[in-house]
Amino acid sequence: MIEEVKKACQVMSEGGVILYPTDTVWGLGCDATNPEAVQRVYEIKRRADSKAMLVLVDSSVKVDFYVADVPSVAWDLIELADKPMTIIYSGARNLAPNLLAEDGSVGIRVTTEAFSHRLCQRFRKAIVSTSANISGQPGAATFDEISEEIKGAVDYIVNYRQDDKSRPKPSSIIKLSPGGVIKIIRE
Repeated sequence: MIEEVKKACQVMSEGGVILYPTDTVWGLGCDATNPEAVQRVYEIKRRADSKAMLVLVDSSVKVDFYVADVPSVAWDLIELADKPMTIIYSGARNLAPNLLAEDGSVGIRVTTEAFSHRLCQRFRKAIVSTSANISGQPGAATFDEISEEIKGAVDYIVNYRQDDKSRPKPSSIIKLSPGGVIKIIRE
């Protein structure tokens, strides 16, 4: 796993796009601070860049770096989560502008899954995490479900967990508005 993490980080640091296992489904990833890399992910997915993508980080401490004013309830939500949970925050910062939603918000998930956690830890920046599929098609829960088109479009395919046949579910999604208003988008 360590060599896979090193190689994936090298590719992302050079502006490349990777295909990797996350705490939920297989994902397309890149340096979330690099607008050109983010644009490539949109192009690979054939997705309108007005649709924001989420990012993964390895620690709740990093949320503060990417969000101007984190509502205090976010810390409780992160701490109490018993499954992968993406929180959409207002006031995103220090990320590629084309990654953000039109209202300036961003979805951030703190990953605890072994590979994606190590990847975020070693890369030391937020990593884009969007399902490995063409926009409008089903996401890929297993490596075998990823289209050849997607596989051929990325700069590096992580070898770790390619034979894993478990079917993890997508994360829950919660939007936190300024003032701590919570809206459940997906349970």
